[in-house]
Amino acid sequence: MDPIELLRWFASGTATLAAIIVALRLRPTLTGVGFVIFTCSSLAWVAAGLLQDEYALLWQNAVLTAINLFGVWRWLLRTE
Repeated sequence: MDPIELLRWFASGTATLAAIIVALRLRPTLTGVGFVIFTCSSLAWVAAGLLQDEYALLWQNAVLTAINLFGVWRWLLRTE
C-alpha cells in the first residue's frame, strides 16, 4: 500500500472514530477528544488533497479543520 493510500485510510478511520465518540457524548472531555481526533482526520485529508491535487478536498477539510478546532476549544479549552 502506498503512503497516500495509508494517509487516506488513516483519515477515514479517524473520522469514523471521532464521529462515534462525538455522537455518544458520554462526557464533555471525551467529546473534546473526539474533536481532537476529527482535527487529525481533517488535517490528514488536507495533506491527501494537497498530494493528489484534489483542491476541493483540501479546501473542504481546511474549513472542517477550523470547525474542529472550535470544537476542541469549546469542549476542552474554554473556561466559563
